[in-house]
Amino acid sequence: MAFLPANLYELSPQEKQVLLDQLEKQYKSIQEEKLHLDMTRGKPSPEQLDLSLPMLSLVDEKHYKSENHTDCRNYGVLDGLSETKRLFSWILDIPADNIFVGGNSSLNLMYDVLVQAMLYGVPGGNKPWKDEEKISFLCPVPGYDRHFAILEHLGIEMIPVRLGDNGPDMETVVSLVESNPSIKGIFCVPKYSNPTGITYSDEVVKAFVTLKPAAPDFRIFWDNAYAIHHIDYPGDHLLNVFEEAKNHHCEDRFYIFSSTSKITFAGGGVACVATGKKNLEALKKHYGIQTIGYDKLNQLRHALFFKDKQSLESHMKKHADILRPKKDLVVRTLSEQFANLGIVRWTNPKGGYFVSLDTLPGCAKMVVSLAHEAGVKLTPAGSTFPYKNDPKDTSIRLAFSYPSLKEIEKAMEVISLCIAIASLRSMLHQK
Repeated sequence: MAFLPANLYELSPQEKQVLLDQLEKQYKSIQEEKLHLDMTRGKPSPEQLDLSLPMLSLVDEKHYKSENHTDCRNYGVLDGLSETKRLFSWILDIPADNIFVGGNSSLNLMYDVLVQAMLYGVPGGNKPWKDEEKISFLCPVPGYDRHFAILEHLGIEMIPVRLGDNGPDMETVVSLVESNPSIKGIFCVPKYSNPTGITYSDEVVKAFVTLKPAAPDFRIFWDNAYAIHHIDYPGDHLLNVFEEAKNHHCEDRFYIFSSTSKITFAGGGVACVATGKKNLEALKKHYGIQTIGYDKLNQLRHALFFKDKQSLESHMKKHADILRPKKDLVVRTLSEQFANLGIVRWTNPKGGYFVSLDTLPGCAKMVVSLAHEAGVKLTPAGSTFPYKNDPKDTSIRLAFSYPSLKEIEKAMEVISLCIAIASLRSMLHQK
């Protein structure tokens, strides 16, 4: 049953107060249940992790050599096994020769690439970024909190840019990038974006390729974390930015990241960065000092598990079958509770790990706080903005992948009640 009536806006302040009092009594009753539910992070569920368990037995005392007979137990092969590069080539549709395979975390690679740029600069630049008088990055918002954390940690100024249904506001991006040489880059999650779930349109992708940056060493950190993470089929189509960049001879403008963290094991996957030849040469030079090589046994394990593109696609459909009922439950609950009321908006993505929710202005922090006090943990309000500053206090990220359906059902009941209470409090305050 919906917490708020369809004629909400026709109620008098007195009637709204009576309704608020009733809902707050229900809220106190839920608090007494001592719930412990968590929808903070986009982690694979145990059922998803179980899908890859057979991988663990593929490498043993008889199977530890790569297809070109490299002993994967030993040092070497800095940029990754050829068969692992081929796996990422299937995922990203980028030539294997343009791929560097690293450890288990694409976020780690992003951090490394940024630190290398700070210390040594990048091809085409005049000096290390740390020696510039000022450097800044554009940040599509709402966006991925860990991207923002890296930039803040390294002292790089963050400039928010609105993220719409088709991607970042490219009029603003073009204006800023082409006029301000202190802007060195932008972070993008181009497919099933975290947290809104949108996919960049062809026009937006092409606009990134045809930019004329004021900074010769401008870089686009293209975090394609959800490249093949469809939930609904057919999923969204993302134009191949690397092919477009090749056509415009600007491959080195892009660092394209991916990993198998949400394909196999979140703590034991494989990550990569794909880019142009000049960037690759610089990366290998720096990584040649940093490491003698990454975990090739894990790379081999992944390559043996995914023998061809068809086996990869089949595996991802199994993930989708686990995730789809969870996402649908979140969206269905929000629709049943708030359709046509105009107090919240939410996304219904075709892939990824999140549903993004927008409350009335000034209500997001209140909703998250109420939910937390009722035993449901959410990502802190504001986290999807640089410096955790959501100027309108509206954005909430719902991570549906990890909890069970039963847990999501209860969590969404609590969250819906908290939205209703916060919205009524806001309305009464405005009056």
